[in-house]
Amino acid sequence: MPGGTMKTKSAKRLKEVQTVTEALKTLYRQKLLPLEKFYRFSDFHSSCLEDADFDNKPMILVLGQCSTGKTTFIKFQCVHFPNRVLESISIIDTPGILSVAKHRMNRGYDFPAVIRWFAEHVDRIILLCDAHKLEISDEFSHTILALQGNEDKLRVVLNKADTVDSQELMRVYGALMWSLGKVFCTPEVLRVYIGSFWSSPMCVMDNRMLFEREEEDLFADIQSLPRNSAQRKLNDLVKRARLVRAHSYIISSLQGEMPVVFCREKKKRELIYDLPVIYSRIQQRHQISPGDFPDCGKMQERLMSHDFKFKALNIKLLAGLDQLLSTDIAKLMPLLRLEEEEAADQLLVQGGPFLGAHRGPFMLGSPFHDCRFNGESAQVLDKEWAVLKDKPKYDEIFYSLSPYEGKLSGSKVKGWMMSTGLPSSVLGRIWRLADVDEDGKLDVEEFALAGYLIEVRLEGFGLPHELPANLVPPSKRQFRNSKNTDNDLS
Repeated sequence: MPGGTMKTKSAKRLKEVQTVTEALKTLYRQKLLPLEKFYRFSDFHSSCLEDADFDNKPMILVLGQCSTGKTTFIKFQCVHFPNRVLESISIIDTPGILSVAKHRMNRGYDFPAVIRWFAEHVDRIILLCDAHKLEISDEFSHTILALQGNEDKLRVVLNKADTVDSQELMRVYGALMWSLGKVFCTPEVLRVYIGSFWSSPMCVMDNRMLFEREEEDLFADIQSLPRNSAQRKLNDLVKRARLVRAHSYIISSLQGEMPVVFCREKKKRELIYDLPVIYSRIQQRHQISPGDFPDCGKMQERLMSHDFKFKALNIKLLAGLDQLLSTDIAKLMPLLRLEEEEAADQLLVQGGPFLGAHRGPFMLGSPFHDCRFNGESAQVLDKEWAVLKDKPKYDEIFYSLSPYEGKLSGSKVKGWMMSTGLPSSVLGRIWRLADVDEDGKLDVEEFALAGYLIEVRLEGFGLPHELPANLVPPSKRQFRNSKNTDNDLS
């Protein structure tokens, strides 16, 4: 960023800001960035933050070994572009983590280092594991180690769980927790979601209720990301500030030990070797927590290639950083709580499976809600109904379910639709599309439409976001035309 621009923007005082994000940018420019530049923080750790790091949408990083279902999971979330999900969050796919059999392949770049950078910048990390292959390869271990310090962002998904029976699932889950426990050295138990995150029929239906509860919990976690984004950015800034403070004391200590002219290389090697002792001395002298320090081994490695032309302790800059940590962040808490309260009742992630997640009779504990179409649909024309040729077979099923006053309630349709094996999130979208008149029930034409859409999905095709004109039942076309006209006028 040009110096003139930075100077102009940094002139704004903290009490003048209106949002938490704006305040964090101001604090960073005024009290943290000068220290980073003074002690060359980016040479040893991450690069300086840009405005985009504060202003961006919540980001989700999806990790996993090859063929664990990462891309399918993301398509399951987003369906097709354009999608309203992406208006609220960004989802980042990654290359598959190499398995044991492929560990000798060379990527040509430092994969764990790239993952570490993303882990520092994203709001959520989703690690997918396959129920059929739980081996922890070397690259998998290195990738997990790269996530250290960001465990609070991590969620683990045991995918393809519908391909094993209940007894085998218990064994797989236990083996996964044991394997992860060897790599993640944290006292907290990782949150593991169990399910099959795709839109195809389930193979084993024994644990369907469990899978749907897990899917609902994961969706709720993703829904919370925009609401908690400011809190995450604040926490990350505090974590970065603590690291910058420790880094400043390390660099200034090394500068104070270096000779001016003679024997610099010898002293440099001695200081790098004694870095653990220097860490301990700084901790005791300045009362800094051990968790604020960078990894000693990695710091020693980076110091080996450095010229050791460091600067001495800058009391003024460090005083500004101490003020940021001790008082400035505390002043932001009322504003943060106010923003969280304002967003508490808003569903900020919409579209894709989130659109139908709480509609119709398919999600557990969800009553019928008033369904609404999103966006504008093409005017319904006088076209042949695409469902007409298959309608007789659906009529037979419809009347076998004992309709009342020519319609079937959700409780009567639910069992038949769930017998197809499709996930409830998919059936919820089908219900929303089929209930054209939005009365929470299906008449004979709407039921036939639902059956048609189910067959389309079972054949591997995607579902439309809105009902095309040739799928609108003939008796509902006048209703749909008037609805589109009202939408155009509004």
